Amino acid sequence: MTAITWVLAADGKRARVFETLGLTLDLRQVEDLRNPAASMADDDGAAFARKVAGFLEQSRQQHRFDRLRLAVEPRFLHVLRAHLTSDTRTLVYEETTDDASHDMRHGLGRR
Repeated sequence: MTAITWVLAADGKRARVFETLGLTLDLRQVEDLRNPAASMADDDGAAFARKVAGFLEQSRQQHRFDRLRLAVEPRFLHVLRAHLTSDTRTLVYEETTDDASHDMRHGLGRR
């Protein structure tokens, strides 16, 4: 069985989730979450982080992915970590603080 990897590319304004099968770099977007309160004081993005973490938890429970890579802006990553369940955190195999939420093209994060 081929492992399904999800890549979360996010900052406090937007979170995009991409999927790839096995070790390929052929990413397919599965979700695009936006923070309507991004321009307002959003308690450091806590509400949006809860929304993203909730989506990941629900997807984990539905067995939609086997492992998770986080490419998240540093401040948002700190807030997001606090809202991820321990079961979801165990599926994180890599974290990077490169915000790739606007830069995902053809499966690669480029600037």
